[in-house]
Amino acid sequence: AQDGRSADFDAGNLVLYDTSRPYLAELASDIPAGQMLVLRFPHSLLPLPARDLRRLTAVRLPCDQGVGALSSQFLLQLARHMDELSPSDTARLSTLALDLLTTALANAVDADSALAPHARQRALMAQIHAFIAEHLGDPHLTPAAVAAAHHISMRYLHKLFHHEGRTVAGWIRERRLDQCRRDLSDPRLTTRPISAIAARWGFTSPAHFSQTFRTAYGLSPRQFRRQYATAHT
Repeated sequence: AQDGRSADFDAGNLVLYDTSRPYLAELASDIPAGQMLVLRFPHSLLPLPARDLRRLTAVRLPCDQGVGALSSQFLLQLARHMDELSPSDTARLSTLALDLLTTALANAVDADSALAPHARQRALMAQIHAFIAEHLGDPHLTPAAVAAAHHISMRYLHKLFHHEGRTVAGWIRERRLDQCRRDLSDPRLTTRPISAIAARWGFTSPAHFSQTFRTAYGLSPRQFRRQYATAHT
């Protein structure tokens, strides 16, 4: 509760509180504390007017579609894999998470026009990264599909990724390979065929996957799985 409002929330919901001012937060007895994710950040990182933020405190933000859904799922995935990330990955993904939240908050108060151009661009990139992460298993995930989903041109999409020092196709491939590598090193998946793991993450050709994996990691998928298993037994 804050600013004369209170909000009940369920799994996947987002609620904003300004901890620099008095507020009340109670956890229902039937919800384990470990199932609530708290993200804290300073006011200065949110490029939104204070009057708009006050309208959003203790309000359950819609997370069933659009940017709200992307924000919720991105934060949940980030929390689940936090211990697997390098410090540089954690910093970069945390920035993406904040950009997504900024967009969700701006949409909630219809304040997108209040965002500076660079903030809108960063928020768009956060949406794109979240979209790619959500659709990695789709073999039809291509730069063209990403551009169409966000109603931007291919040229502008490539320009956005150029600012990050990478290509769209390269990023999709990198993320797919990383997920395959995680599955190949997962002891719970030792009996799953390599071709099935590749297909799960969007690789339709086992031969192409094997070649791409070897180029990235210096080992074939089979060699990597065997070497990892030997080193961890």
